[in-house]
Amino acid sequence: MKRAMIYIFLMIGMIGMMGCRNSQPVTPLHQQTVPVISHYVTNNFPHDTSLFTEGFLFHAGRLVESTGAPLQLTNTRSLIGIQDLKTGTLDIKVVLDKAKYFGEGIAILKGKLYQLTYKNQLGFIYDASTFKKISEFKYANLEGWGLTTDDRSLIMSDGTDNITYISPNTMSPLKTISVTENGQPLTQLNELEFIKGYIYANVYGTSFIVKIDPSNGDVVGKLDLTKVAVTEKNMNSGAAEMNGIAYDPIADKVYITGKLWAHIYEIDFNK
Repeated sequence: MKRAMIYIFLMIGMIGMMGCRNSQPVTPLHQQTVPVISHYVTNNFPHDTSLFTEGFLFHAGRLVESTGAPLQLTNTRSLIGIQDLKTGTLDIKVVLDKAKYFGEGIAILKGKLYQLTYKNQLGFIYDASTFKKISEFKYANLEGWGLTTDDRSLIMSDGTDNITYISPNTMSPLKTISVTENGQPLTQLNELEFIKGYIYANVYGTSFIVKIDPSNGDVVGKLDLTKVAVTEKNMNSGAAEMNGIAYDPIADKVYITGKLWAHIYEIDFNK
């Protein structure tokens, strides 16, 4: 009887093992991981290490950069200018009063350049060709971080998991989407860039750029740029956080940089 029982238990165990071997493990939905997007560094260019990069974009073939100015970093200024990739020189077009404003993200839409400030709940509008100030606008977000556009609306980050769409006609919010990664809110969204229907965002304090589906806020991919950040830090000990994504739609190229970085990197990936 004992032998029969042992035989039955052995058979049950073998059947169970066979079932486990042939079946695929099921990963709970909340544990599914966002795919990492492969990328290649194809070039690099000089960048002024006094530039505390906050906004980064291409418009009409020109690379435009905006910067902030932490009070403890006396050599920094809140600027907007045109970046020369060959020399790393910023042709300065706008200077903010450092005692009043900390410059943040920028976007260009329909001939106007829009600029956020960090904690003033205030933005500035300039003529995109002359950089002459046209007007100001207020927003309810407690802070201003990144700014981009889908050619219809302005799209703003504020350091939380929220991304706010703003009407360029009224400067009022149109909608807000919550960004989630693996079903969990993703905060610290910083500089933004709209590329081929998706929002790309630096995640502040990390070397990741996430790809966001604007229809639902889901992170559908991410670039791990740790090697780039480490390379920069090894060459430039003063380098701070990675921040800055600029897409040149004419050449179909993407450029990235960071605060106080000595280089701008051209990267290639499946967009």
